This record gives sequence, structure tokens and C-alpha cells, in this order.
Amino acid sequence: MVSASAVRPGSFGAWVLAARPPTLFAAVVPVLVGTSCALAAGAFRPLPALAALLGALLLQIAANFANDVFDYEKGADTAERLGPLRAVQAGLLTPASVRRGLIVALAAALLVGVYLTAVAGPAIVVIGLSSMLAAVAYTGGPYPLGYHGLGDVFVMLFFGFVAVGGSAFVQTGELTALSLWASVPVGALATAILVVNNLRDRETDARAGKRTLAVRLGERGALLEYAALLAVAYAVPFFLYASGRAGVATLLPLATLPLAVTLLRRVATERGRALNPLLARTARLLFLHGALFATGLSAPTGGA
Repeated sequence: MVSASAVRPGSFGAWVLAARPPTLFAAVVPVLVGTSCALAAGAFRPLPALAALLGALLLQIAANFANDVFDYEKGADTAERLGPLRAVQAGLLTPASVRRGLIVALAAALLVGVYLTAVAGPAIVVIGLSSMLAAVAYTGGPYPLGYHGLGDVFVMLFFGFVAVGGSAFVQTGELTALSLWASVPVGALATAILVVNNLRDRETDARAGKRTLAVRLGERGALLEYAALLAVAYAVPFFLYASGRAGVATLLPLATLPLAVTLLRRVATERGRALNPLLARTARLLFLHGALFATGLSAPTGGA
């Protein structure tokens, strides 16, 4: 884990820390899977695909900046924090500077959205603006979603259905059934990352008034949610193959099942800071599962 003494306040390294590079897998994977759906439909378009990837990365960075400053201001990030270092809480960046960084990231995402709107039509306006609003509203605004137990729902929605379906839409010009099905395991594993995060912070979040789903459901409920999300992530590829919607290569994500089982066992027993490496490994599972899923969907036998 990075220590505050290893990063100079206001430096480029402080901004990299605030951007949280390990979380960017959650932005990359939905675009990979959505693009694989476009490939399966014979409608791959490289420039819209790259723009979708850039937009997703910018929105993820914006959300990370928002979380950094708003969690600090709401008292959720304190010296008792169990998770990785946060730039504002550690005094490496000021709240005002991170707010400016948030505006820059959102403005850049808006420019990407203008291009995608020109390519794919006005539906992108709705997708883009709602995604920008969600990036800020997760921890900011008068009703922060993450503080009212709605974070899991919105991660599933925006990292699954919106990101995967939207990435396919800007290339195919339509919302395909395959992209909707493919969005489910991606959203489920992205949500599983959040569950580990919230399970780790359950006690400190409760004291700060942050009523995440892990706080509301309790430890056992959070573990059951994690198990259910993993189960869904593996059930969907099997369903797509068994129902004839995709070819046998869609089963490639099953190669990561041993990793998922190991993670489930460890998340069920570890607590506090010991969950930090499991958080990173759940993100790695998302990447490996997503990369294999995208490969299988876009294989010649993958179906459309």
C-alpha cells in the first residue's frame, strides 16, 4: 500500500493516486465486452470503440475524484480508514483542486460524448449525461447514492447494462439482445468489487452515517450478495451457450472459476485491512473473466 510520505503533495503522483489506476479495469472491461458483441454482429467500428473506451476511463476517473473529495468532506474518510490511501484525506491534494480535476474530467468526457452523439445519434446524450450524473451523485449531491444503500444497484446498472450496451450501441446502432445478456456478468463482478470494499468499511461507514448495502444487510447479507454476484457471472456464459445464443468459446470464463471459489472462501473469513488484497483480486477476476468472455463472444463460433 502506498504511504503518504512516498508521494509529494500536489505532484503528478498525487493525481495518479487520486485517479486510482487499479479501479480502471472496471471501465475497460465493459467496453471490451460491448465491442465483442459488435464483432459478433459484424459491426465493429474501431473509432467509436476507442472513443467509448476513452469516455469510460474519463468517467471512472471523474467518479474517483468525486469519491475522494466527497467522502472526505462527509467524514467517511478519516485517519481510521482501512482502505488504500486517499489523496485528499492524506493532505496530498486540496478539496478545491480535486473538485477542479473533477470538472476537467467531466468536460473531457463531454467532448467524447459529442463525438459519439454525432456517430450514434441522440440516444448517446441520455447515456452520457446520466453516466456523468451518476459519477458525481454516487458520493456527492443532496442524496449521495452510496450513502443510502443504492451504490450496488447503480454499479450494476452503469458498469453493466449502460457501459456494455452503450459500447455495443455506438458501433452497431442498436441495442442487441447479446449485449444485454453480456452486460450481466460484467456488472455483477463490478458490483462484487464494491461489496468487498463496503464489507471492509462496514463499521467505519456506519459510524460516518454511510448506509451502504453492507451496513444495511450486515456481514452475512454482504457475503451472500458477493456469492450471488459470482454465481451470476458464471451462470450467464453457460446460459448463452446452452440456449444457442453463443458458441462454446463463450464458456472460456469458466477457467477463472477456481479463482472465484478461492476469493469467496477468503472474503468469508478475512476482515479489516486483510480484505484489501481481496479487493484487488476481485478486480483482477473482473478483468480475467471479462477478457475471456469478450474473446469467446467474438470468436467465429460465438453467434450474434
